[in-house]
Amino acid sequence: MEARMKSARDEMDIIDAYQTVGTYRGAAALCGTTHKTVKRVVTRQARGQVGRRATPPPKAAAVARLIEERVRQTDGRISAKRLLPVAQAAGYTGALRSLQRTVKEAKAAWKLSRRSYRPWLPIPGEHLVIDWASEGGWEIFCAVLAWSRVRFVRFARDQRRETTLRLLGECFEALGGVPAVVLTDRMACLRAGIVANVVVPHPEYVQFAARCGFRPDFCEGADPESKGVVEALAGYAQRDLLAPALMTGGWADLVSANAAAIVWCAEVNGRMHSEIAAVPEERLVIERDVLRPLPSLQPALPRGATRKVDRLGMVRFGSGRYAVAHELVGKLVEVMTEAEAVVVRFQDAEVARHGAVAPGEVALGCFADGARRPARGVRPRTAAEVAFLGLGAVAEAFLRAAAAAGTLRLEAELAQIATFEAAWGRPALVRALERALRFRRFKAADVRGILGAGAGVPTPAAAGTQLLLGLPPVPERELSAYALADVGVES
Repeated sequence: MEARMKSARDEMDIIDAYQTVGTYRGAAALCGTTHKTVKRVVTRQARGQVGRRATPPPKAAAVARLIEERVRQTDGRISAKRLLPVAQAAGYTGALRSLQRTVKEAKAAWKLSRRSYRPWLPIPGEHLVIDWASEGGWEIFCAVLAWSRVRFVRFARDQRRETTLRLLGECFEALGGVPAVVLTDRMACLRAGIVANVVVPHPEYVQFAARCGFRPDFCEGADPESKGVVEALAGYAQRDLLAPALMTGGWADLVSANAAAIVWCAEVNGRMHSEIAAVPEERLVIERDVLRPLPSLQPALPRGATRKVDRLGMVRFGSGRYAVAHELVGKLVEVMTEAEAVVVRFQDAEVARHGAVAPGEVALGCFADGARRPARGVRPRTAAEVAFLGLGAVAEAFLRAAAAAGTLRLEAELAQIATFEAAWGRPALVRALERALRFRRFKAADVRGILGAGAGVPTPAAAGTQLLLGLPPVPERELSAYALADVGVES
């Protein structure tokens, strides 16, 4: 701090005052500083040193690569105390406190680069996100229709499968329709198991989904960010609905609690939503028809406004959000309108151009990544899963189809199917899996039956396909052999 406070002129005055009075305290009184500062300046001048001594690199710099690698491997969860023995074995000689500072800096750098985010683009009538929350002895069922942001909250005494499906059906009735996909976390009441990171929904949930006409979907494990819209609703309901009621004694029974929840939902759905700049109840009228027209009246867009790029790589302008390059995160950019376009400029250079969007909409433009999808890869963990998935792509397709059908005891079935390779061989087992997948037979007994039938099983084909036959070869003659002169006929 002292080197930044004293300029070269100040140090010259201190040295001159010391040479005049001959004491540190006397020079300090003349220059308006402390005697310790005078001593440091005079000592540096005697050594011929200009300015403050350069700070040596931290002792942890020798193991910086090791720290960065361990932070990356543990996704930023390792502590400096746990890392200290490993660093000492690699040659670190400093104290724990110095290592803690370096680990903290490495974690901060890792957090900035570990994952990039873009806002979710919901489609009308596509996703309903549901979740459970617990507070004060009450179980809170929360659901959000992603595009219109209509919120549905009900109370229950438990989180059983029957309760969840009943409240989900009540939510459909309140919305006036069924979305295409219901997204949940990996709640135990709706899944029968997890095989190689593929969630197997419970058969009752599969039947309920088939009857209602939606597709069940599950988030990645331990990833609440993938359903943050309903996580926010759960916290909102706890703070704004449940907490005030508990302060006044709570509700007498479940009926009165749900009556209060209905009133609360009507209130919040009838208010302007801060994220979409619209009333969810009004957008629900549009979403019921599965239409997505732009609003006829768009808000007036200002010109030349300064905006800061958020961590998602977006700037907010006229209640819409526009994408820019991730390199500009945290920078100030200028946003303006030109005809029907929104132009983003940085340091007098155009960095993005988008068409104007309605309030609450997102424009990605050239920054959209069509291949960017939630990756729920198949990751075998047990020896049986590794052996089965080693059969190739047909094994992965068989696993996903069996999981989507709600097959019970799927782990044991796959382990038994993998043992068939020793008796029938891999080519025959692969062909049997392809046939079982075609006719949706996912039990080990079904695959064994196909293998036992051999190659004599019929292969149905669609009507009207061309029948290809192998005909015997015939001799070919030139066209001149059929001339009339060769057969004695005058032309």
